[in-house]
Amino acid sequence: MIDAAAIAGLRFGPIGAHAVHVAVDMQILFAEHEHWGAKSTAAIGAQVARIAAHRPERTIFTRFVAPPSLREAAGQWQTFYRRWPQILAEKDNEALFDLLPILKPYAPPARVIDKYVYSAFETVGFQRSLREFAADTLIFTGVETDVCVLATALGAIDRGLRTILIADALASGSPAGHAAALAAIYPRFDQQVEVIDTESLLRDWKKT
Repeated sequence: MIDAAAIAGLRFGPIGAHAVHVAVDMQILFAEHEHWGAKSTAAIGAQVARIAAHRPERTIFTRFVAPPSLREAAGQWQTFYRRWPQILAEKDNEALFDLLPILKPYAPPARVIDKYVYSAFETVGFQRSLREFAADTLIFTGVETDVCVLATALGAIDRGLRTILIADALASGSPAGHAAALAAIYPRFDQQVEVIDTESLLRDWKKT
């Protein structure tokens, strides 16, 4: 259930022609894996698919992937993967890191960009794609509201990009973290972040 108070609507005008939909880490890993999977990821799949179908040519899917080995993880990420050796052990299981089946029909034309960290801005491919799109607005869906989505949204804010979150197309393995992010963290950026729902987005993001 989304707190209605968390959905503030579009306060900075219409969505322009240079908007890009960023669907963060909508992968089998976060829906079905014994340790990292959450029912909430699968639950938002249909909403994310509707948005991707609306503008597949302006959609980017990110995927969180494990490094080739513990030795190749940087710094504190080694501690992270010692805590989650199950994920590192799955590094050769390509299907686990793939997009949810409901989303695969949209890529291509949607782009798929892999990352080893929380923020997509740490990948050259993501930044290059935004330049090619001449992006001035990022529309966020995906997982996790309070981790990878948050990290990437903060990168967008820092770069002066208009940042729109689709509340009913976000999820987290931590219901408390998800609720706190929407109710308390994102509202802290009220001059830079807008929160709407899927229906509002599909109505207001005009096809050109």
